Amino acid sequence: MKEWGPELAVLLGVVEGLTEFLPVSSTGHLILVGHVLGFTGAVAASIEISIQLGSILAIVAYERTKLLSLVSQAIQEQAALRELIRTSRHEEKGPVGERWISILRRSADKQRNLWFLIGLGVAFVPAAIIGFIAHGWIETYLFNPHTVAASLIIGGLIILGVEAMRDRVRITRLDQVDVMTALVIGLAQCVSLIPGVSRSGSTIVGGLLAGLDRKTATEYSFFLALPTMIAATTYQILKAEALLTNADYAWLALGLLVSFVVAWAVIAAFLTFVQRHTLRVFAYYRLLLGVIVLFVVR
Repeated sequence: MKEWGPELAVLLGVVEGLTEFLPVSSTGHLILVGHVLGFTGAVAASIEISIQLGSILAIVAYERTKLLSLVSQAIQEQAALRELIRTSRHEEKGPVGERWISILRRSADKQRNLWFLIGLGVAFVPAAIIGFIAHGWIETYLFNPHTVAASLIIGGLIILGVEAMRDRVRITRLDQVDVMTALVIGLAQCVSLIPGVSRSGSTIVGGLLAGLDRKTATEYSFFLALPTMIAATTYQILKAEALLTNADYAWLALGLLVSFVVAWAVIAAFLTFVQRHTLRVFAYYRLLLGVIVLFVVR
């Protein structure tokens, strides 16, 4: 069995950073690496989820300018929405329901940054609810190579199918993603609770099916990763407090640092890649790896 220490922390950090934002499943790869090295059990499962925090921080750092602008403008737009509600109550007539629908429609058209953040919240909720309820069962019964292999293969076939049936793109900017589109992507993210499916893969595919172009779907996946992964890793770290020693936390910090650096580089490269290429290469990789795992792991 491989002992949890600095060498393994670096290795897992590299694997996490390389795979978190690609549609190949970082959790699946961490499970496979852990299985090969004999690093399994409750501590391993906790580390495999907690180490994703490094990749979250990479997104925050990479998109810091856009995030700050988004939040600051959303705050301003919130004040504008309150003013719109106040004036509309006095100026508009008709049933209350119709007036509120009119207000929300006008707000969604004018306060796009605010509604983008609202949409992220809506997209986050489905997976958060299911994950909270089923987390223990998933970790106990699905964190194994056989589940990962099956998920890799099925996910690869889905990516190939979606790339083959692409409809006309209707959304090319993040601020065009409305709440209903966000909900569709959020529902797609629920499937990623199964190890091997890939959180980024499910959200990007959900975005493509909802009419986003590849770059916008990919970038939306990055933003949706923030609330999703922050919630998952925070919950896991708190839950694992009794399992981890001070030394474990030290090695975990090293793994987080490595995953942060590697993920930063991957984010930039992947955004450039999806502007010029399809996702088929990742589908073929998933299929190949899934078949290999099925044959090797007994």
